[in-house]
Amino acid sequence: MTSVSACPSPAEAFQPRRYRFLIAGLVMAAHFSVGLNLFTISPLLGDVIRDYEINRGSAGLLIALALLVAAGFGLPGGVVISRLGIARSYTVGWWLAGLMTLSFLAPNYLSLLALRLSFGLGLALVLITTGPLLLRWFRPKEVLVMNGLNTAVLSLGIAISIATAAPLAGVLGWQNSLSVFGAIGLVGAAAWTVLGKVPGDSVRKSGSMSFRAIPRLIRNRQIVLLLLADGGVLVQYTALTAWLPAFYTEVRGMTPTGAGFATGLLPFIGVFAVLLGGFLPLRFGTPRSYFIWPGILLAIGGPASFLLGSSTGIYLALVMVGIGSWLYVPTLLSRTMELVRNDPERVAVVWGSLLTFSGLGMFVAPIMVGSLRDLTGSYLPGFLISSIAALTLLTAGVAMPRGGVQSPR
Repeated sequence: MTSVSACPSPAEAFQPRRYRFLIAGLVMAAHFSVGLNLFTISPLLGDVIRDYEINRGSAGLLIALALLVAAGFGLPGGVVISRLGIARSYTVGWWLAGLMTLSFLAPNYLSLLALRLSFGLGLALVLITTGPLLLRWFRPKEVLVMNGLNTAVLSLGIAISIATAAPLAGVLGWQNSLSVFGAIGLVGAAAWTVLGKVPGDSVRKSGSMSFRAIPRLIRNRQIVLLLLADGGVLVQYTALTAWLPAFYTEVRGMTPTGAGFATGLLPFIGVFAVLLGGFLPLRFGTPRSYFIWPGILLAIGGPASFLLGSSTGIYLALVMVGIGSWLYVPTLLSRTMELVRNDPERVAVVWGSLLTFSGLGMFVAPIMVGSLRDLTGSYLPGFLISSIAALTLLTAGVAMPRGGVQSPR
């Protein structure tokens, strides 16, 4: 059974315990809103290409550069948050993400790209600040559950936006469709500005985490394993999400609708998998098991999703990938907190490092698969490389110590 400390949260001394339910709702709303806007432009790229008269490479940057900005901000983000304070960082991040509301005013490609870059920076701030924020409000067992819920609603936001963006654009136009999803984030940002509170939060001008402390912190062997594990999984997940629809249409003979439905199983199954990942560790298994078993599912399901030819086999493989890509996430996030002894500043730095490694993987993966497809005429080389990268999750689970965590000094 997973060992979790029962020490009280700082919130108990400052706010009524019931206020944490409001904070939980706001944090989940933040993750849902960034999920809605993360890939919502993907189904609309054809409209963007036509109206702005750009090529596919430029259109792809609307997704890739947002992820690159988030990844680039990851490592320094933890230090920035310690200087700004948790509440202020969350406020700035959510408002930046909500700027996608202005999409209906974007007169050209560069203005839309600027909005996407702002979203990428806001995404980074929201994700990195969530760890320290949760530690201020919730007990460790509650943090594990919140990590699962946050990731679930993020995945739900991705699934809903991918499924509804094109139909909504058919009614409102693609720019207005983007603005609708962005406006949901803007409403949430306004609610956080009024209602959001962080007990014990302050802007620290001295004694806070320095940039020079980052390498020393993330050199811990267990943290390195977790960084590589998460990055490897997201290389495969992004590669499959980006290119399986085209692969299934061109190679397996599926209709575009059928290929989109099949690929959509990945985030849809992820909603339920990550919820289980937030609750099961409270009762069953050890942290190692929540890396090993998902790792096995990915090792089998990943290659099967593009090597098998039957529809039944493909669907079963995608279910395995969906479970394996999300079940481990709550344990990963909680494990990183334990490794730095639940120190909010260090948690922000480690979560920022996770964002950097995973963001770079998500940026490189679709480019790698597409480039190898152009060079070799086949999607298989890129898919196989991404599946090898995902083996880092199983490797991390096997290499993880059976005992307690080893905190970096």
